[in-house]
Amino acid sequence: MYLFVHGGAFVVGADAFAKVGGLRPAANLGIHTVSVDYRMPPDHPFPAAPQDCLAVYKALLETVDPSRIVVGGSSAGGNIAAATVLMIRDQGLPLPAGAVLLTPEVDLTEAGDTFRTNADIDTVLKQGLPDANALYAGGHDLTDPYLSPLFADFTKGFPPTLVQSGTRDLFLSNSVRIHRKLRDAGIDAELHVWEAMPHGGFGPGDVPENNALQAEVGRFIRRVTA
Repeated sequence: MYLFVHGGAFVVGADAFAKVGGLRPAANLGIHTVSVDYRMPPDHPFPAAPQDCLAVYKALLETVDPSRIVVGGSSAGGNIAAATVLMIRDQGLPLPAGAVLLTPEVDLTEAGDTFRTNADIDTVLKQGLPDANALYAGGHDLTDPYLSPLFADFTKGFPPTLVQSGTRDLFLSNSVRIHRKLRDAGIDAELHVWEAMPHGGFGPGDVPENNALQAEVGRFIRRVTA
């Protein structure tokens, strides 16, 4: 079971966007997928989104063993997915089998090196998203681990994690840094960086590179749920 959290800079992508985001892994990987249509700002800022995902996870636990569940997301969804796993851990619930963080926005302070070096190189996100981050945060400290999972203490526990990014991704530093923090905490973590990939993948459509990205996600999910 893949609990998927869609991206969209925390503020766009409801309804049909969430549905399409869930259909892709379900169709391409043959994996049962639940895509969360979480609440968003301005009406529902943080912590509404991870709380919604946590509620879905709790509902899944009623019928699905946690060793068969992987929580993942793309971009802002990668942030929310990681925050959800932290909430699961901190509430003493059984951890999922794994986490999938695809070009994740895990540092809302946007302090990473590639927010400068990849600015105007990334063809999807040319600059950071401080206004969207602030709207989502709703006045909370941006270094709160539930807002910026990069600042979490992973020595308290976290499931095996797959992180994906690209050499042109504005958020590449996010992926590199969270992978290193996970490894330093003794967590089983993989980092896959794809040549010339901008934020979020290689664009829409059935292209070989995107199929390869999806295949790695499928391989990882099968590994951790075996």
